[in-house]
Amino acid sequence: MKNKVYILLFLLFLSLSCSKGKNNFNTAGESSDSLDSYLLSAQNKKLNSESRLQYNKIAFSLLENSKDYIDYNDKLYKVAFTFCELSEDKYLRKALKIVLKKATNEKDSLFIAKSYYLLGNQNDIIGKTDSAFYYLLKSEKLFLKLKDSLNLTANFSSKAYVQLKENDYAGCELSSFKALNFNAANKNLQREYDAYNLIGVCYNETKNYENALKYHKKALELITSKKLVDNLNYYELSLNNIGYVYQNLNKPKEAIESFKAALQNKNLVNTDPYIYALNLDNLAYSKFKIRDYSDLPDLFFQALKIREKNELTSGVINSKIHLSEFFAANNDTIKSQLFANEAMQLAKKTKISGDLLASLKQLSAVEHKLSSQYSKEYIKINDSIQQEERKAKEKFARIAFETDEIIVENDKLEERNRTLLYFFIGTFALGVLLFVIRTQRAKNRELLLKQQQQKVNEEIYNLMISQQATIEENRVKEKKRIAQELHDGVLGRMFGARLTLDSLNSFTDEESIKTRFNYLNELKNIEQDIREISHDLSREKSVLVNNFVAIVNNLIEEQKASFTPNIIFNMDEAIKWEMIDNTTKINLYRIVQESLQNINKYAQAKNVKVTFKKDIDNIVLKIVDDGIGFDTIGRKKA
Repeated sequence: MKNKVYILLFLLFLSLSCSKGKNNFNTAGESSDSLDSYLLSAQNKKLNSESRLQYNKIAFSLLENSKDYIDYNDKLYKVAFTFCELSEDKYLRKALKIVLKKATNEKDSLFIAKSYYLLGNQNDIIGKTDSAFYYLLKSEKLFLKLKDSLNLTANFSSKAYVQLKENDYAGCELSSFKALNFNAANKNLQREYDAYNLIGVCYNETKNYENALKYHKKALELITSKKLVDNLNYYELSLNNIGYVYQNLNKPKEAIESFKAALQNKNLVNTDPYIYALNLDNLAYSKFKIRDYSDLPDLFFQALKIREKNELTSGVINSKIHLSEFFAANNDTIKSQLFANEAMQLAKKTKISGDLLASLKQLSAVEHKLSSQYSKEYIKINDSIQQEERKAKEKFARIAFETDEIIVENDKLEERNRTLLYFFIGTFALGVLLFVIRTQRAKNRELLLKQQQQKVNEEIYNLMISQQATIEENRVKEKKRIAQELHDGVLGRMFGARLTLDSLNSFTDEESIKTRFNYLNELKNIEQDIREISHDLSREKSVLVNNFVAIVNNLIEEQKASFTPNIIFNMDEAIKWEMIDNTTKINLYRIVQESLQNINKYAQAKNVKVTFKKDIDNIVLKIVDDGIGFDTIGRKKA
């Protein structure tokens, strides 16, 4: 029983001890170097607890006042770990709160899991095993997702320890084996030794002594063959564990050999009085069992003295129970009852159920008059303990179930949120796509309408040009008709009038004068006819000229009305369009029309300038825009 208590305390120390791996600090500047120095001093277990605590507080203060340190989360976690080691609950919770908040904001699963692990160990220290189990389960789930075998080994070791404290031996055994499995990848000797010890204790408590012996011997072999650093007297502890199992197997001689081997370390009483007194008391008890009374009861009293000196209360109770058994066997009823009662009174003060049961059992054996009363009380307390154990197992099972339920519910919620997010993204994307398609179709329709309009305009112009050609043809015919008319009509009349006037010049009579006057009027009429014919010809020429200019102006106005670019149009008045053939005019019109169409499609221009200018005997058409242009070097050759 006392062996078990010691192992629990020892395992707790192992679970909370800092690993001595390399510290990969990337320091930059004096302040970072100072922080690293304080951290190293706080983790130095050669210093006393008070000094370590002061260094750790300084490091924590530096981290609180600045978030600019490299590996900030890692450094803050180390500070929290040291607070946990030193049982500084207030500072630990404060540090963990910062770590958890920062890690959660950054979605850093590793440091969230590590923080839960520390919270689990911290709650275990203060006796809140249900909270400890809850946080260790949460950290376990995260470490499993991260496939972090190193931290899973430590997590399962701490979980096994909590389960052992609540006498959940099956759960403790399972967690310990899991710790071993995950440790296979890391080969951490302390964790391996820890797991072997836990498994051995579980088998011993369930009376599976052969397997208990097997795993305690594995722990001992690990120390001797792997040269595990014996800074906590692992060797003597394992020998005590083996001897204790031999006691339960009713093999006192083998037990005595183990206890004596452990006591060969003469310095053990100074380095670890707890384990020294444990081996000494167990040695005395094993000798008592085979009725070897040499050095008895001196060995019992030596163990009792060490335990009383070091205030090892449970050990003191155990020593007094053993002394009561020894004196009862030697028929010294008074001393037997005295030590049994003292053990009972001390157990009532400590309220440790295991010690109380052991004291009641011994009292019922030596106090014959009150044996029935003690037996009933023993049964009552034992039943109560069993009920508490069942409640603890149920509590752990419920916590595990509820934790899994919460995780499943969170996963479902995350999946639901993810589905909703995908739905909204899909709906938004579909809406955007439909909008783009609709907009593009509208643009395409608009462009098609403009192209159709341009095509119609071109057809209209071609029709106008065709009409113009017809007019030109008719004009030529008309010119011929007028020439013929002038030749045959006006010129004939003028020739006749001239001859008649020439013949009348020699006559002065009144009749001749009257006739001459009539022919002068005829000449006036002929002059008027010539003037009218000239006027008609001049008007026709003007119409022909103005038709081309009007057609180009119409094109420019349509461009301004239908498209974004600003149009600047200049027409040189010196150009004599009547002197230019219609084919040239058609080509010029089409050049302007096609250029404007390409600018609208591709150039993204804001301003366009169209200029017709006369250059000696040539007409220069110049079209300029401020659009994006194109690569004249890289374009393919035709």
